[in-house]
Amino acid sequence: MKKILAALLAVCMVLSLAACGSKDPTPPANSGTPSTPSGSSTPAPSGDKIEINVVAAQYGQNTNNWWADFQDEFNAAYENINLTVEVISWNDISTVVNTRVSNNQAPDILNIDLFAAYQADGLLLPAEQYVSDETYAKLYPAFLEQSVVDGTVWAIPDLASARALYYNEDILTAAGVEVPTTWEELKAACEAIKAYDSSIYPWGIDMTTDEGQAAFAYYIWNNGGDFTDAEGNWTLNSDKNVEAIEYAIDLVNSGYTNTDPANETRYALQDMLGAGKLAMMIGPNSIPTYVSDGGYSVNLGVASIPTNGGNPSVSAGVMDRFMVFDKGHSAEKLEAIKTFFDFFYDDTRYSEWVLMEGFLPATSTGGEIVASSDPAMAPWVEIVGSCKFYPVAKSEWDDVKQGVINVEQGALLGGNVKELLDELQSNIAG
Repeated sequence: MKKILAALLAVCMVLSLAACGSKDPTPPANSGTPSTPSGSSTPAPSGDKIEINVVAAQYGQNTNNWWADFQDEFNAAYENINLTVEVISWNDISTVVNTRVSNNQAPDILNIDLFAAYQADGLLLPAEQYVSDETYAKLYPAFLEQSVVDGTVWAIPDLASARALYYNEDILTAAGVEVPTTWEELKAACEAIKAYDSSIYPWGIDMTTDEGQAAFAYYIWNNGGDFTDAEGNWTLNSDKNVEAIEYAIDLVNSGYTNTDPANETRYALQDMLGAGKLAMMIGPNSIPTYVSDGGYSVNLGVASIPTNGGNPSVSAGVMDRFMVFDKGHSAEKLEAIKTFFDFFYDDTRYSEWVLMEGFLPATSTGGEIVASSDPAMAPWVEIVGSCKFYPVAKSEWDDVKQGVINVEQGALLGGNVKELLDELQSNIAG
């Protein structure tokens, strides 16, 4: 544990800052037990119950049960509201929701990662209309800034994760290699691990439709590249980006990675890591929880993501959101939705939600509780405030996200990285 905490603190020291200039709001008083919601009062009773339906993403093995209990507790606390929560896997949720939206059957509340396309189509309500002042004050400003378009916040953060290098300490020790900090050292470590035991995958890469955009970010950011320039113009085919993805593809072609990066998701890599079949991978702070819940016992270390060309190590911050669709809600319905969010972001209940899945909190009060409840999480709570985020507020992001994944998968099949990125840049910027 001491090694992990020390490494985490080292990560915190080297992470680059991005969009995190605002100070955290002053934390309001702890609201008490999970059964006691904070914030807005119960909507005035009426003859019929107010119906609220939520579509939520499935994060892990415990998500379904947690939301089922939440639904029961909420409905018991508010007799004039009938809450229905539907949990859908990450593989299917975008397709399911987009189909419903096209059929005028959008949910009232959606929990997902992306919001910009819905906002650009005029489908969302500003957050100020459905979040109470008390709940809003808890949310980290740096997270709220990731959902701003034209000066308005259109979604609020659900939870977050930060990424770092996880490695099997026993494998690296046995192979006689140090934790790599540069791309050159990473290649050398992979070669040494293969020489030590050819049945072990030295390095894990997920270029699937599940998280290929994360792999793209890891490599370009740690090579001094980016999705956009300082003015917000897309720079997908920059020389730095081409070099970064060529390096990643070369790791695959050299036999240093898992055999099928186009289909083996991060979760498959985490299973390999837990089983001692994978030596190193970049992943979120939830990996130890996932590995433990899966019944694995492995000696994990964590460090900053390897970089190239003397660039500082950059951690990728990933944030998921709640958004409310504009369906002509009555004032009474909007008050009921505020009550839902007050109930969800109750300090104790929200902290239990975050800790259950091993993620990071999006509220200042949640951060304090999580840090005190689990000392191993404390450095991560600091890290998540200083990460780079995807440019999800740009309306083209959905196409860019799928586009960079297509580029990676095309390159895995032998395509030319520069040509593929040139085509993507032309499609997006043109």
